[in-house]
Amino acid sequence: MRTVNKELQANQDQISLLDFLGSFNKNMPAGYPLATAGLLKEFKESHEVLFKNGDSWSLDLHRKRFMDWLPRNIESRN
Repeated sequence: MRTVNKELQANQDQISLLDFLGSFNKNMPAGYPLATAGLLKEFKESHEVLFKNGDSWSLDLHRKRFMDWLPRNIESRN
């Protein structure tokens, strides 16, 4: 049980943009677009309501939404 609680807590912790960037890219499957600091900042600007805690990110709150947002916004640049 304690392992589950630690994982849950880690996913809910507020972390920096750079920590989120490292965690996001580390856990992505091969071939999936990787995040950059610039893309994360762009995401944050377009989803201000998700950032009630200022510059803090959380894997639980932001990861899935960023995963959905990323491919569409990478494609629009090509």
